[in-house]
Amino acid sequence: MRQLVMQSAILLCLSAVAAWISYGLHPRAPALYAVVAEVAVDELTVQQVRDRWGDRVIWLDARPREQYLAEHIPGARLLNEQEFEVQLLELLQDLERADRPVIIYCSGQRCEASRRVRERLIASVPLDDCYILHGGWSEWKASRQP
Repeated sequence: MRQLVMQSAILLCLSAVAAWISYGLHPRAPALYAVVAEVAVDELTVQQVRDRWGDRVIWLDARPREQYLAEHIPGARLLNEQEFEVQLLELLQDLERADRPVIIYCSGQRCEASRRVRERLIASVPLDDCYILHGGWSEWKASRQP
């Protein structure tokens, strides 16, 4: 009996070590505790967008087409990395005449697609107000916006 308990304890310790090593080496390991990410200078929260402009913004969805077609912020237009040039041509006239701020979003907090789309967009079109939605689509959904 004592030998069985000892073997079980050894197996448990080895399993814990293997799990910890796997977690440490995984490229997208989740945080082990709740992390409140700070809002960057070029980001706005859903509430900040609502407080400043209400519904008078241009929403750009930087997610892949399939995700956009499944659901998106009402009125949002698609502008992603995969089809950037073609989609930008479709949006160019509206963006050049825009008197509203542009808010770009992607999947969530760790998604960088909106940041890369923003950089390419600003390099292509002179925009005064172009921001990233802090927390992206997942934050929009969590805020229970229409």
